[in-house]
Amino acid sequence: MRWRGERESDNVEDSRGMSGGGKLAIGGGLGTIIIVVVGLLMGKSPTNILGDVMNNKAQQSSGYEQTTTVDPNDSTTKMVRVILASTEDVWSDVFNQAGATYQKPKLRIFSGSEETACGQGSRAMGPFYCPADAKVYIDLSFCEELRTKFKAPGNFAVAYVIAHEVGHHIQNLMGTSEKVQQLRGRLSEAQYNKYSVALELQADFYAGVWANRAQKMRNILEPGDLETALTAANAIGDDKLQSEAQGYVVPDAFTHGTSQQRMYWFKRGYQTGDLNQGNTFKELGLAN
Repeated sequence: MRWRGERESDNVEDSRGMSGGGKLAIGGGLGTIIIVVVGLLMGKSPTNILGDVMNNKAQQSSGYEQTTTVDPNDSTTKMVRVILASTEDVWSDVFNQAGATYQKPKLRIFSGSEETACGQGSRAMGPFYCPADAKVYIDLSFCEELRTKFKAPGNFAVAYVIAHEVGHHIQNLMGTSEKVQQLRGRLSEAQYNKYSVALELQADFYAGVWANRAQKMRNILEPGDLETALTAANAIGDDKLQSEAQGYVVPDAFTHGTSQQRMYWFKRGYQTGDLNQGNTFKELGLAN
């Protein structure tokens, strides 16, 4: 992915190296649930995610504060700023064409754990989006995890994941996320999971739309980039993650879609660049 020398976003916050005071929002109800659901993108089970959060709580409640020297202009941080800037350019153009103004999200870089408006975030969750404060959160150690754990090396794999989380921001602005959230409690867990899958696949579609339009704007893609993104999408499909974790799959427990679905919707977004082609709810036979 060509990113050096491109515009860097001013909407990036960096909390690495900041001292903490032991605050932790645990048992945050709806907000915590939202973070856990989005965090499942990385294939962690809810039990493991909440276990990591509780460990963070135990560590923070001791009152121990530590600061770490961090270079805010290291290569990875600068790349993340460029990726976010590219999403800003693309979605500002999309909204402008529709006669609206794009409300840009913030992206917050953290290390280990981070308190958010949705509850306590953890590195174990992977990158996630919090609709309550309209921020994308990422621990940059995830970039290395993409390469080693998910076998998706390259900058564009990181770009795909950030664009996916920005896709959740688009859903938040359009009211899609709220509509889905209102169904919680009215549907069985298995039925609600189908809506969660549709929401995630649509975010994959929006990531593809971004890639399509960013390529037309700035010619950002290099040979192999799309394959890298598809490798990442394939690696984090529910079926693949469940199979690797427990040796079998439980379709009713899917919350993000199969590897095939995730790759399909990213490719569809990239090939069409057309928001009208991204009604995942309708195509999965769901009302939206």
